[in-house]
Amino acid sequence: MSALLDGHTLLIDKPLGWTSFDVVAKIRNATRCKKIGHAGTLDPLATGLLILCTGKQTKGIQVIQDAPKRYTLTFSLGGTTPSYDAEFPPEHIQDASHIGISDIEAGMLHFTGILDQTPPAYSAIKTGGKRAYALARSGKEVVLASRKIEIYSFRLLAFHSSECIEAEVHCQKGTYIRSLVHDLGQHLGVGAWLTGLRRTEIGSYSVADAVTPEVWLQQFQAAGA
Repeated sequence: MSALLDGHTLLIDKPLGWTSFDVVAKIRNATRCKKIGHAGTLDPLATGLLILCTGKQTKGIQVIQDAPKRYTLTFSLGGTTPSYDAEFPPEHIQDASHIGISDIEAGMLHFTGILDQTPPAYSAIKTGGKRAYALARSGKEVVLASRKIEIYSFRLLAFHSSECIEAEVHCQKGTYIRSLVHDLGQHLGVGAWLTGLRRTEIGSYSVADAVTPEVWLQQFQAAGA
């Protein structure tokens, strides 16, 4: 059945808790497709658009990876976490009730444009030949160099409370949304951490056209029957 996958671009809606490799492995094992890869990693705690390329389409992975990305996200004010997201419980808790919508929107504007961003210590970036997250989880200090990124837009979608804020980010490849939220929290003086993340677009591709791995495999099996 792998012949049906020769040179295709698959739009997958990655479930919560799955790694990007989990998705690739699931489809590779079920379809026996040998040449398959993904165009842009999503963290296990993120959901949304993950693009897989097969066969000759794998030559275009870099083009897709280089495309701008769009995300919707939720975050909380009044603390931080070591990973900048919900992998760890918040610490350094403080009152953020005085931070209003205008403060948040001004902060988002401050983090729009070309920025110097430092990736989280809990990231897959290699330092000294090892993944940063492996070093961080072993208790070692991780110092990563900052990099230039561009945020095309960072806008508030909804303010329910300081513990539940919804936003949207349109950004250049290589942007860490966790770092963006953390930096916003530092700018506001109360700390912040990412509580939810969904990738909705990569270039012209939309998660509205994607399906879960299980649904895709059902469609694939039906097409090959």
